[in-house]
Amino acid sequence: MIKKIHYNAPVILTFTFLAFFVYLLGEWTKNSSTMLLFSVYRSSLKDPLFYIRLFGHVLGHANWEHYMNNFLLILLIGPMLEEKYGSENMLIMIVFTAFVTGIINILFFKTALLGASGIVFMLILLSSFANIKKGTIPLTLLIVVIIFMGKEVIAGLFYKDAVSQLTHIIGGFCGGLFGYKINRSKI
Repeated sequence: MIKKIHYNAPVILTFTFLAFFVYLLGEWTKNSSTMLLFSVYRSSLKDPLFYIRLFGHVLGHANWEHYMNNFLLILLIGPMLEEKYGSENMLIMIVFTAFVTGIINILFFKTALLGASGIVFMLILLSSFANIKKGTIPLTLLIVVIIFMGKEVIAGLFYKDAVSQLTHIIGGFCGGLFGYKINRSKI
């Protein structure tokens, strides 16, 4: 039975397992490792940990619910997209989205950012391009933009909470950008 188990989406699965390890490490260190290494915030460019945090913030999660909410969606959507677009492209998309969301947070906010929700929104928007046909705009893309992105814009404008709606919007924008770029010959 064990021999039949296939590591079918190496980037998505490795990302999931790394984030799970980081979560356990955070629990073990009472979140000091999470703040030190896996949350991005303004700090000196001379600090070598700044660069680890700039990308590693997508591995850190505040609690079990935060981790589960993100990785349930990542594990549902990610493997299909990794199969369609390839592991190398998936890794590039995750790293790029982590970098962009980290930089935006540093430039515009004085708070720490952690979690993979920007990656989740990138995958959601990217998935809307999965079955695009030449000369058409998928209705699913329009609905996803209206529902998911519209909800984040409204929440960002009217609710004060610990959720970074801007990170969700930027992640979604990255997913739309990747979907367009990869599929532009079909559009």
